[in-house]
Amino acid sequence: MKTRNLPAGAPDKLLISLWDFSWYVRTGPGEPFEDLDAAFAQAVERGYGAVRICAMPFLLFRSGLDTAALRLGPLGGQYGQGVRWYDVGAETTIDARAHTLEFFRAAQRHGVGVIVSSWEYQQSPSFALDPAWYEALHAVDPEQRAEVLADAHADLLDLLAAEGLDDVVLFTELHNEVQIGYLTDGLGVGRGDAAVPALTQRLERGIRRFKQHHPERPCTVNYAGVPVAALSAVPPSADVLVVHPYAYGNLQALVDEFGLRGSVGDFPAERARELLRPGAPAIADWTPGAENAWKLRATIVSLPEIYVHDWCDPAAVDRWLYERWGEHRLAVEQKLSLWLQVAADWAAASGIPLVLGEGYVGYTPKDTRFEEGSVGAQLCRQVVREAHELGVWGAVVCSNAAPQHAMWDDVALQRECAALFTTGSPATS
Repeated sequence: MKTRNLPAGAPDKLLISLWDFSWYVRTGPGEPFEDLDAAFAQAVERGYGAVRICAMPFLLFRSGLDTAALRLGPLGGQYGQGVRWYDVGAETTIDARAHTLEFFRAAQRHGVGVIVSSWEYQQSPSFALDPAWYEALHAVDPEQRAEVLADAHADLLDLLAAEGLDDVVLFTELHNEVQIGYLTDGLGVGRGDAAVPALTQRLERGIRRFKQHHPERPCTVNYAGVPVAALSAVPPSADVLVVHPYAYGNLQALVDEFGLRGSVGDFPAERARELLRPGAPAIADWTPGAENAWKLRATIVSLPEIYVHDWCDPAAVDRWLYERWGEHRLAVEQKLSLWLQVAADWAAASGIPLVLGEGYVGYTPKDTRFEEGSVGAQLCRQVVREAHELGVWGAVVCSNAAPQHAMWDDVALQRECAALFTTGSPATS
């Protein structure tokens, strides 16, 4: 692994826990980030050396908004409460800048590094109680969004340096999953694979802008999936290759068969009843309320997906996935292995480290347990073991191995995967 611009003393291996935006939207009583010190202590206990977060940089430094009393909460009523990452328990008010500093102080106290990113052009503003954050983001010309994010991230590092906390930052990502959010606006190619090469110039300008402020600090972007057909489009100035190898497989079959990522008009309501609990409302009637309609624009998750996740019978969805695992298993395992090999080879040829920032099955309803169960857990073991063999620098155990998800309770699996990733062998008692 070439350590171009990586911080002095960066560990040889980074086991990462995905804390996304949850660390500031889920701080109420009984929520997983009510006590930051406790959350970091639990992470260390499980073997993690890093967390990856949305640091809300645009909001803090480029929105022009007063964040001293940032009001956050659920999407509206029970809407989204069955969706992973969206099941915020209660409304809260935080001093966003003070909370950010306390987060980094806690990370420093516990010896945990932080990968700084932004989800702001995907979903972070949907948890605000008013649309000002969302509106400020979308007031920025799409051609300039990466550069404005770069300025905001640079401002964050300036603040952390002034507080003696910048040593906690491992590297900066301009934004999460650049090809499937609002960073693609104005490109004329939509979202997904076609957006990867179309984004290169914008992203390269953003990284170069960041390096004008902090030439010694590593900066990159990250991609949904592994863009195997367009890795040459990764910005030349990127210091780390960060990809999200979600295989989907049988989960993709569920998404396709039930139109979870299509329009409400195309949703197969009768067909979907086999997944739903009795008493589910019609999909057209399931909304966060008219006053929160803007939140549906502030997040990229489709309405049918939220509806099914909210109203599914988790056991029915798990059963559907398990029944089809046999026909998809080989393809899923081969896809993940091929993605890792291609990404590792490209990163090595480019002289930069590889990080698996998310993965590995996909985006399942909150109360399902396919990925936490025997099949998903074994897939986690396989991926982190292969990541070790390929010399991957950083990896998650699973996107769901974080305080806001059920897999957090499986301490043994996380410790085992920590050992597999760092040493190639399971931990011994």
